[in-house]
This record gives sequence, C-alpha cells and structure tokens, in this order.
Amino acid sequence: MSFLHFLFEEYIQGHLEMFVRVVISAVLGFLIGLDRSFKSKPAGIKTYTYVCVACTLITIISIQSAEMLSQHNSGKMMDPMRLAAQIVSGLGFLGAGMILKDGLKVKGLTSAAMILFAGGVGIGIGAGFYAIVICAVVVSFLTTNVGLLLEKNKLDSHKEAEIDIES
Repeated sequence: MSFLHFLFEEYIQGHLEMFVRVVISAVLGFLIGLDRSFKSKPAGIKTYTYVCVACTLITIISIQSAEMLSQHNSGKMMDPMRLAAQIVSGLGFLGAGMILKDGLKVKGLTSAAMILFAGGVGIGIGAGFYAIVICAVVVSFLTTNVGLLLEKNKLDSHKEAEIDIES
C-alpha cells in the first residue's frame, strides 16, 4: 500500500469532519472579511480568514489533545476549552490594536468587535457547532445591515433637516 493511499484511507477519512470544520471556518471567515473589505475597513479578507481558521485549528487541537491525553479512571483530565479561553485573550489584544483615537473620534471599534466575532466563529466551528455558528453569522449580517440602513436613513434625514434650517 502506498503512503498516499494510506494517508487518505487511514487518516483523512478517519478525520474528515476536522477537515470540513477548517473549510467551513475558512469560508465563513472569508465572507466576514469580504463584508469588511466592501466597507473599506482596514482588516479584510485575509485577516478575518486567518483569525477564523486559526481559532478553529486551535479549538480542534485543544479538543483532540484533551481526548488523546486524558486518561480515564486515573484522575488525569484535561479541559478542552482552556485553549479556547486563551484565544479570547489574544483576540482582545489583536482587537485593541485595531482601535484608534483621533481627537474626539474613535475608529476601529467595529473592526475590533469583528475580530472577536471571527474568533468566536472559528471556536464554534472548531468545536463542531455548525448550525448555531452559521445561524449567528447570518443573523449578525442581517441585523447589522438593517442597522446600517437605519443609520443611513437617519443621517440622510438629518442632513435634509440641516439644509431646511439653513435655507
């Protein structure tokens, strides 16, 4: 049996769900980044794809290593979510770097929140919670886009009111 045949038969098929998790995570991270790129934000497709896939990978490794290294009936147990908890700290650091203050204006808060969101998506997919993560992405995009439309309409009506006052 050739090495490639062994690799595919024994490993890839046996761990197919992990590979699917990484692909789903990459697609969702890509879509989040695409949304941010279309809005001309500093972090885009690559940033969000990397964050999402990295969080998925770390979560998968954490879960798999906890299962592999824990010894039942020996008192030696590992917490698979400890690494995921540390991801959140790292994302906070990364997000803090996205926030800029310019006088009274603060920029980058949404980008920082989106970094955290992409990390949450990655952690969720890595842990195998496909449906709730996909639901969270869809609901978040729908509600934020509705909010964007409402903000735009409010801004447009405010500008019209300013023009009427000046006239």
